[in-house]
Amino acid sequence: MRRALLIAVAALGLIGPPVVAQEPPPAPDRPLPDGAQEARAQALFDGIRCVVCQHEAIADSPAVIAADMRQLVREQVAAGRSDAEIEQDLVRRYGDFVLFQPPVRSGTWLLWFGPVALLTGILALLLFRSRRPRTEIEPLTAVEEARLADIISEAHLRRDPDAKPSDD
Repeated sequence: MRRALLIAVAALGLIGPPVVAQEPPPAPDRPLPDGAQEARAQALFDGIRCVVCQHEAIADSPAVIAADMRQLVREQVAAGRSDAEIEQDLVRRYGDFVLFQPPVRSGTWLLWFGPVALLTGILALLLFRSRRPRTEIEPLTAVEEARLADIISEAHLRRDPDAKPSDD
């Protein structure tokens, strides 16, 4: 009995820490009192990527950091900063990745123009290959045609072992 109790306590000790170590739920969002400012903040939320979820905007993300980013954007909107200044501040903190549409600069050229360049290269290759002169296949000579007719007409040709009478 004592041993079973000791095993149960040890099992609870192994299960307990992961439950305690979970991330607490984010604090509920507090919208801005001014409706125009809140609408502007909501519009910004859709263009900012959650750095944890990576495929969701901070408007849709349940992560704590997304809630913190929403609060930060709301504070900056309330402080009167422009959309560009808010985005620059987020890029300074988290990098270009935080924006769903990163800026066009030398570090992002491949991201912006890579697909177009790849498609252009493939189309150029296809065009080049289609305009290349094709080699003409010469017709068989009379001697070659006679030899082919002899091969086809020979009776000792091995039949296809998988062939059925209906295939003839």
